[in-house]
Amino acid sequence: MLAQEAVDQSATVARHLPYLRRYARALTGNQTSGDQYAVAVLETIITDPAMLRAHANPKVALFSVFHSIWSTSGAPVAEADDMISGAAQAHMAGLTLNSREALLLNTVEGFDHDEVAAIMGVEVDEAKHLIDVAVQEMERSVRGSVLVIEDEAIIAMDIAAIVEGMGHRVTANARTHAEAVDMAAAEQPDLILADIQLADNSSGVDAVNDILAQFGAIPVIFITAFPERLLTGERPEPAFLINKPYTEEQVRSAVSQAMFFSSTETLKA
Repeated sequence: MLAQEAVDQSATVARHLPYLRRYARALTGNQTSGDQYAVAVLETIITDPAMLRAHANPKVALFSVFHSIWSTSGAPVAEADDMISGAAQAHMAGLTLNSREALLLNTVEGFDHDEVAAIMGVEVDEAKHLIDVAVQEMERSVRGSVLVIEDEAIIAMDIAAIVEGMGHRVTANARTHAEAVDMAAAEQPDLILADIQLADNSSGVDAVNDILAQFGAIPVIFITAFPERLLTGERPEPAFLINKPYTEEQVRSAVSQAMFFSSTETLKA
């Protein structure tokens, strides 16, 4: 029985680990640092397996272990991987304490207010307040131009409407790798939102890599039904990754964070 419990626990951790790594990287601003925290979580659970049963939802329990380690370490921001990560660090200090964690947990990772409160060890009302504060602070901060790379017309229109509703400008919508590269060349975007599987079976990842090779550091958000293709543990991994089907809140959160934390000199306040 104990052996079967260990197997079940391992399967549970394996299922949720890619999303913990995504969250850890977004929080620390550095893939290496994020992975180090994920390893620390695994080591803690191996030492005390009961921690994974501390909440009815094992994913909540897993993230709660992360937060206990994260807060104990003083929630440090790691040395930047690149220029974008460096900009992220510079903006971190301007946010209300704990608000970004609450926002990420709620809108990107999909935890409800009660679960966010349980993970962070705060009251539910405080969790709600932190989320509201983060949204307001980020959306007020910057505006920019956005290239959408998405082959489904209805989804592209919906994403564009969300982005424009936030005050940003959509420069174009590309349906293929070639269109994306051409449209970026015609007008360099401040932010890219991209699917990874495009109309002609070309790759949105390849398109993004070609654009970045031409222009350098531009923040990128991938919106995909296949997140496991990007959360592989190989470098580099995207800092901003949204699962399909997405919600408006997830897109708004990711766009706000990408613009705020990954600002470049081309963005206008």
